[in-house]
Amino acid sequence: MRCSPTKRTTSWGSGVTRTIEAVALALTVAAGAAGCGGKAADAPVGTSSAASGERVAYEFESLDDRAVTSEAMHGRPTVLTFVQLGSALSQAQVEYIVAMAKNDASQTNYAVVALEPRSNRELLELYVKTLDVTFPAALADEATLNGAGGFGEWHGVPTTIVLDRVGRVLWRADGRVATSTELRNAMRSM
Repeated sequence: MRCSPTKRTTSWGSGVTRTIEAVALALTVAAGAAGCGGKAADAPVGTSSAASGERVAYEFESLDDRAVTSEAMHGRPTVLTFVQLGSALSQAQVEYIVAMAKNDASQTNYAVVALEPRSNRELLELYVKTLDVTFPAALADEATLNGAGGFGEWHGVPTTIVLDRVGRVLWRADGRVATSTELRNAMRSM
């Protein structure tokens, strides 16, 4: 089942408006009302550090010629951030990832994947430009949108996943903003 944001916007207002939206959305997520996958009340919003034993195969439609696939990302740690374009928390997570990529994009793969239908491609292009994203951005495939892809069900957005060098899930944060410290600690544990 696909996540649906409670409010969809295509522009980002003043800092006050963004803060109010972020607080409102955070409260909604904490209350379990913004969960995904049909499990809102029981959804674990938080962090998992259990590495899966199997490599996750994925292939997402990139906005440009930089592939967002398990093959292209193989060999280096990978940070995948799954977002929805109308989510203030997703925007905040992308801003963290953009700052991290400026410092260590040569050692780590970064990508943002929008949990949006293909019809929102132009909105994703605007989102990437507005947030000054320098790493690949892509649209999720239908299986991933429905929680049937290699990353399983969505328990909130943003969801940030750290993969090891061979593509196994090392760490995952669902429905909240993962800090750069948390992400770096997860990558150090490899």
